[in-house]
Amino acid sequence: MAKHRGMGVELSPDDKKRKINKEGLNKALKVFRFILPYKGLFAVGVLFLLLSFSTNIVFPKLIGETVAVIEGKSAYTLNQVVLTLVVILILQAAFSFGRIYFFSLVSERGMADIRRTLYSKIISLPIHFFEQRRVGELMSRITADIQQLQNILASTLAEFFRAIMTVVVGIGIIMYSSWKLTLFMLATFPVAIVVTMFFGRYIRKLSKKAQDELAAANVVVEETLQSIGTVKAFTNEQFEVNRYGSALDRVIVAALKAARFRSGFVSFLIFALFGGIVGVVWYGATLVQSGEMPFSELMTFIFYTLFIGGSIGGLGDIYAQIQASIGASERVLDILEESSEVTVTASPKNLPVQGHIAFRNVAFSYPSRADVEVLRDISFDVAAGRKIALVGYSGAGKSTIVQLLMRYYAPLKGNVLVDGQDIQQLDITAYRQNIAIVPQEVMLFGGTIRENIAYGRPDASDADLREAARKANALEFVESFPDGFETIVGERGVKLSGGQRQRIAIARAILKDPKILILDEATSSLDAESEKLVQEALDGLMQNRTTIIIAHRLATVRNVDCIYVIKDGLIHESGTHDELAQYEDGLYANLIKLQFDNVMAEV
Repeated sequence: MAKHRGMGVELSPDDKKRKINKEGLNKALKVFRFILPYKGLFAVGVLFLLLSFSTNIVFPKLIGETVAVIEGKSAYTLNQVVLTLVVILILQAAFSFGRIYFFSLVSERGMADIRRTLYSKIISLPIHFFEQRRVGELMSRITADIQQLQNILASTLAEFFRAIMTVVVGIGIIMYSSWKLTLFMLATFPVAIVVTMFFGRYIRKLSKKAQDELAAANVVVEETLQSIGTVKAFTNEQFEVNRYGSALDRVIVAALKAARFRSGFVSFLIFALFGGIVGVVWYGATLVQSGEMPFSELMTFIFYTLFIGGSIGGLGDIYAQIQASIGASERVLDILEESSEVTVTASPKNLPVQGHIAFRNVAFSYPSRADVEVLRDISFDVAAGRKIALVGYSGAGKSTIVQLLMRYYAPLKGNVLVDGQDIQQLDITAYRQNIAIVPQEVMLFGGTIRENIAYGRPDASDADLREAARKANALEFVESFPDGFETIVGERGVKLSGGQRQRIAIARAILKDPKILILDEATSSLDAESEKLVQEALDGLMQNRTTIIIAHRLATVRNVDCIYVIKDGLIHESGTHDELAQYEDGLYANLIKLQFDNVMAEV
């Protein structure tokens, strides 16, 4: 990661070590495999590029021929030469249009494929990947980095090849015209090459740094908008504005530093190359005066030199853009080379599940905190259709048990079994299709109520949707809205109350019809009326399903078949509510007492 000291920028060790080499170029070229389906269109674009170059390279020759006509040393008339120039200009315009259009076709379609593939890859990655990456960073990969690649493919790459061809062919033509004058002109090249190597070492690093700082600024916006309620509640609008402003200041510092190097690079090339052209004019004039070279050939030579000099001068900025695109391609490939946990293109398999859950001597530590053992030798058995509750203080390991059951992580020791099979051996998509979760904090998508309920089973009929809403005690409030099921719920469901969001989540779970149900504090943040409606819906949902309830409010777990009290990653106590309540010195009895005291204090 980059370190920020005041307003300055310090490059990370990784940035300092990275150079353009064969390996880096090969990695960058891997991204462009996405244009292979459009190789026909790309070939047409290349053809127009060659035709455009051909008409372009003829132009200086015709200028020289015009001068020869004026001197009376040409076999053509002035009208013939001018008419040829007009035809060449028309062809140049047509060929340029075709070049830009066909390269744009390839870039738009190819980059859309990359975005689609990158998004599919991100969606398919395991939970621990997202715990290590921020949302704004991933957004930057799928937007800014791919836009950089698109710019390269749409225009920069074509300009690069045309510039190279102009330099190579142009030098060949002027060498044939006057080898003395050509060697004089080429004498300025070594200086330009040395300066290019000097500046080129830093341009890519600084361009990448500017992109990374922009990604960091996008992260600030992403986080602020996702937590806008918290921002408002703590009246931290000014704080967030300042935080974003500081991030933008770092963007400006990094971008301007890169711009200074690019500007210095391009400015030097312009000075050196066009200074060289002035020298060519002087030396060419002496050759004309000595009779070694006709004036018309000198004019042709000067125009070719201008074309060559302009192409070399443009190569500086093109080179910087290519460097930036290599960095962008490496970041995209870093994600594409991650190991997916699901295959989004495969048809889902059918996996019949009864719902018998067993944990056998399970131990687990999170990858980010490997030294902290969250679970230690956890073992329990839940028969199909039975209901259990996990209770205990915060941080005891209750949610971790559920995450292992969901296969968000794999146990470090022991096994998690469903119907006698280790879940690590099951097809993960088919397995998860048998599980539904109703969380404490329901996250709804910003579309309609219909879309959010149908997320449990996208192919469900309208009748199934209505029935799921009815069973979730949601139909009445949904139909009270003017737009009914087409009501827009807003970002993260902000237009609905907490109880309404919970019932939408329950309807979604009902529609999925899972064999295993997870309730994670599903009623803890609701008022009494909403809790009653939600609890009724949950009671119906839990029928004939294996249910695991995470609860702090112990009144909600009185009727489960078994309660497991978790403490320090171990099952400290287990039994029914009545059994555990009798242990006066037990942890569960103490939790009941604490909650009773809190209720009385509130009264």
